[in-house]
Amino acid sequence: MIWCTAVCTDFINHGDKIPMNMLRKCMALLAGLLLAGSALAQAGKVVSLMVPYPAGGPSDALARAFNVPLGKALGQQVIVENLGGATGAIAAQKVLSTPADGHYLFQGSPNEAILAPLVNAAVRFKTEDFRLVHPLSTNDMVIVARKDLPASNVDELIALARKTGDKPLSYGSVGVGSLYHLIVEDIQHRKGVKFIHAPYKGNAPLLQDMGGGAVDFAVLVYSAGMGALVDQGRLKLLGQLGAQRSEQLRNVPAVGEGKELPGYANQIWAGLMVPRATPEPVVEQLHKAIQTALKDPQVRTAFEAQSGHVAQPMGLKEAADFFAAETARYREIARAIDLQPQ
Repeated sequence: MIWCTAVCTDFINHGDKIPMNMLRKCMALLAGLLLAGSALAQAGKVVSLMVPYPAGGPSDALARAFNVPLGKALGQQVIVENLGGATGAIAAQKVLSTPADGHYLFQGSPNEAILAPLVNAAVRFKTEDFRLVHPLSTNDMVIVARKDLPASNVDELIALARKTGDKPLSYGSVGVGSLYHLIVEDIQHRKGVKFIHAPYKGNAPLLQDMGGGAVDFAVLVYSAGMGALVDQGRLKLLGQLGAQRSEQLRNVPAVGEGKELPGYANQIWAGLMVPRATPEPVVEQLHKAIQTALKDPQVRTAFEAQSGHVAQPMGLKEAADFFAAETARYREIARAIDLQPQ
């Protein structure tokens, strides 16, 4: 920046002595820097953080813990907007239909940004229409079971599935094509066992039925409410899906520790995304502001209250590589289990 300023000043005073190619590079850099500094500062225009679910849920709580620190880092107000429906696809499509100028951000996870286009035939966008600016949080996923299921870990669960014959174990999820559905189908495919899927409209009724013994097990995001049910002896945890044990679940084995699925790991994450066509200077400004906001101690405390963890810092290239790898992984699972759009 200092170098360019000097070159431009020299041009004003001695225009005929400055090489034109140097001047053009300088002017392009200055234009980009000016765009980055002003693109999100249009008078009276706020930044909307789109949450693809109704207010009051975990995704909404995450956004409302983050929007004020993000706004402070941007120097501009950030408001939370909720729009549920179609497994998050309606909100995603709305963000993609707005001008790609950084004033609409999408708080997405693999469920909405990667899996929805694979599952819902009505979804018209592609995962590649989005760009992940930076992950925000990760959450621990667990395999939770009814209290009297005769299995205490995932190896025993798979062994039990092999014995059930014409009466397969049942598992619940929050819907066909959800990450939690795909994980169980992936395990079933890998091990050659059979489970019966019972889709639900949400975690609460699923946990209630599992507590009553109507469903055998499920893969879900760990929550304080689930932990309370476990402590009360109404449910039990068979394993966690992280690459290693979480600090809050030190006594619960990782699935990958067992003999049946060595090294197996999976995680759920949420991140801020923008339309692919968003100008690079705007993306860079958002990326810097997100990293600043994630360092706020209050953000960390709020995420932990939701049983989440602040995501590790990533550069823009790292974020792009991570998003591409996650997309490829889930598309491969969908192909392996022959998941068809409905």
